[in-house]
Amino acid sequence: MNKTIGFIGCGNMAQAIIGGIITSNFISKENVIASNPSKNKLDICRDKYGIEICPGDNISVAKKSDILVLAVKPHFYSDVINEIKDYIKEDVLIVTIAAGVGIDFVEKNFFSNIKVIRTMPNTAALVNESITLLCKNSAVTHDEFALITDMFNSIGKTEIIPEAMIDKTLAIGGSSPALVYMFIEAMADGAVLQGVPRDKAYKIAAQAVLGSAKMVLETNLHPGTLKDMVCSPGGTTIEAVYTLEKNNFRGSIIEAVDSCTKKAIKMNSQNSK
Repeated sequence: MNKTIGFIGCGNMAQAIIGGIITSNFISKENVIASNPSKNKLDICRDKYGIEICPGDNISVAKKSDILVLAVKPHFYSDVINEIKDYIKEDVLIVTIAAGVGIDFVEKNFFSNIKVIRTMPNTAALVNESITLLCKNSAVTHDEFALITDMFNSIGKTEIIPEAMIDKTLAIGGSSPALVYMFIEAMADGAVLQGVPRDKAYKIAAQAVLGSAKMVLETNLHPGTLKDMVCSPGGTTIEAVYTLEKNNFRGSIIEAVDSCTKKAIKMNSQNSK
């Protein structure tokens, strides 16, 4: 692709996307540019992927970018947009990746006919296994949206959904890796308690989670059916399931997803005012 992709903000999520789109050969490193207040993060990204960096210079990135990814925290969006809005290219595609920042907010802070694609990827982009949720405003053409969809398909899988569903699915898309990491760590801790070396415990637990997820995606069987296939009558697995149920495992997960969703909706509501 001969377009330039710019990133304003070079934190963990931006670095994961940059790493993913370059290692997957979606774009050449020469066509990626990034700015960030902290030069250290930019240096790390430049040394690792060979991109162009502009420490503390958002305007230079805005001027050069055909696709501009706003990879800053939600509360910085207003300031960043106000800084760059007079310097962006006429047909630039604005890509957002922040929780709680709706398309309306971006339109109001730029101008009415700005092209906005709202996305919610996750950090598994770094290993080309992100699930990215996408939606767009009416100014974005079919081909432009297809290009951005292809961009995120290069770092995993995508799901196009109505914007009203973005905040409601953020917890199981963008935020869920943190919950899965906690689960893997907890399973490994249980094995370490029984004398298993920690490095082996992490590897075994992580591979088991990876394989289980692949079973759900590729068999199309209900997760409960797959669970039942592992639980022999009177066996070890059903004993573990029983222990989790006694301790409200599923209820705790549902509450975590619910609280995450409510926070995202609240943030979006506050930004819309």
